[in-house]
Amino acid sequence: MKLHPAALPIVASLLGGCAAPPAPPSYVATTLQPTAGNSAAGTVWFVADGADVRIRGRVTGLKANQEHGFHVHEKGDCSSADAMSAGGHLNPGGKPHGPPSGEHHAGDLPALRADGAGIATLDGRVRGLADGPSAFAGKALVVHLSPDDYATQPTGNSGARIACGVITATPPRDAGGQVLPLPVERM
Repeated sequence: MKLHPAALPIVASLLGGCAAPPAPPSYVATTLQPTAGNSAAGTVWFVADGADVRIRGRVTGLKANQEHGFHVHEKGDCSSADAMSAGGHLNPGGKPHGPPSGEHHAGDLPALRADGAGIATLDGRVRGLADGPSAFAGKALVVHLSPDDYATQPTGNSGARIACGVITATPPRDAGGQVLPLPVERM
């Protein structure tokens, strides 16, 4: 059977419709901005790493030598001055709040630990996200004022929201608009 040359574009477009859907992003990221009256800010990446999601980044403006609650929230909305517009913790499985090492919400992350200068450098892991880092795309990442007790339901009693950023599949940018590189080694 010979195919008429005019039919080639039609056949190509039909075959193109059979192509596999695009793969989910291998990472998502956010730039954290301070909420009203606070100074916490930073950049955080969530990177696919086998069956885990690796969390990498740096947050500044924290209380020196203190642990801070750190969660992915259900709504990608940081528009309110106190970040309450981000809603509650991401919890599609309806699990209790808890530490990442036990049963927990999908949005329960390892605590941020600030050094003496109020800077937290992140290099941790989250397990059990079937969709990998894309599970966090379109949600908000929130830094809290106080440590997470990992027991109080449903929030961990970690206090006010001091920074918020919407997690996207596009690379974060610095103040000059330059793309920030994905961290490869421990920061």
